[in-house]
Amino acid sequence: MTRSVTGPRPDTTAGPVRPKAPAVRRHDHRPGLRRLGTIAFFLAPALVLFLLLVIVPILVAGYTSLFKWNGFNLPEDFVGLDNFSRALGDPIFQGDLRRGLVLIVLSVVIQLPASLALALLLNQPLRGRAVYRLVFFAPYVLSEVTTAVLFTLVFSPSRGLGSTVLGWFGAAELGGSIFADPGTVLYAVFFVISWKYFGFHMILYLAGRQGIPRELTEAATTDGASGWQVFRHVTLPLLGPTIRISLFLSIIGTIQLFDMVWVLTGGGPTHASETLAVTMFQYGFRRFEVGYASAISIVMFLLSLVFALLYQRFVLRRDLEGALTTRGVQR
Repeated sequence: MTRSVTGPRPDTTAGPVRPKAPAVRRHDHRPGLRRLGTIAFFLAPALVLFLLLVIVPILVAGYTSLFKWNGFNLPEDFVGLDNFSRALGDPIFQGDLRRGLVLIVLSVVIQLPASLALALLLNQPLRGRAVYRLVFFAPYVLSEVTTAVLFTLVFSPSRGLGSTVLGWFGAAELGGSIFADPGTVLYAVFFVISWKYFGFHMILYLAGRQGIPRELTEAATTDGASGWQVFRHVTLPLLGPTIRISLFLSIIGTIQLFDMVWVLTGGGPTHASETLAVTMFQYGFRRFEVGYASAISIVMFLLSLVFALLYQRFVLRRDLEGALTTRGVQR
C-alpha cells in the first residue's frame, strides 16, 4: 500500500488570482536638469559676449539713428526717420550702393570663376602642387591693413615695384596714378581684394572637389564623357553647395568692406572708391554726425540681414534641408 504525499490544497473560495500590476517607476529629472545646467554654463560666456558686442550695439545704433547727434552728451534732438530719408537722397550714399554692386559683379564674374579654375587645376596630380597651394593661399593669412599697406608701397609713384614693372612696358605713369585716378581706382581696389581673398575661395573649392567620390568621375569617363562633360554634369553640380557658400561670403564681405579701402584710398579720390562703411566712418568720426552715421550702419545691417535671409530661403534651402535630413537619419 503506497502513501501519496500531497501539498496543501489551494484555496478555491478566494476566486481567480489576478496578476500584479507593474511597479510605476518615478522619473528622476535631476540628470536632465544637470545637463541643462552644463549647457547653460558653457553657453553663458558666448551669449554674454554676443549680447554686449552685437545686440547692444545694434540697439544703440538704432536708437541714435533717430536723433541729430554729434556723439557728445546725450542725444536730445529727435528727428525720427529724417536720417534715413537723407541717406536715400544722398548722392554719396547712392554712389556707395552702385560701387558695391560693381564690386559684387566683378567678384562673381572674375574672382570666383578664376578661383574655381585654379582649384580644379591644383587638384590634378602635379609636381609641387602643395607648394602652389601654399603660395596662392598665403595672401589670405595677411590682414587687410597689411595687404593695403603692401600694395600702397608696390604702386608707389617713386620706387614702387609695380610702377617699375609697368615702366618696362612704357606705362610707368599708370602705376603711380592707379589709386589716384577716379576711372581706375575702383578696379585697382578690386584687384587688391581679389589678390587677398583669391586663395580663400580656392581652398573652399578644392575641399569641395576632393569631397567628390572619384568613382563618379571615373564612371563618367568610362562611359565616354569628355573632360568638359564630366565637369559640366558631374563636378559642377556636386560643387553646388560649396559655390553657393562661397558666393554668399563674397557678397556679404563686399557689403561690409571697410579697412582695406580706408588704408588704400580713404574712399577717394572724390568718393570714387568709397563704400558704405567708409561713408559711415567719415560722417561718424570725421564730421561728428553720429546720428546720420548710425542710420547708414542700420541700412548696412538691414541689407546684410535681408540678403542673408533671402539667400538662405531661396538659394541654400536644398543644402539646409539635405543637412537636416542626413542628421535625422544619423540619429
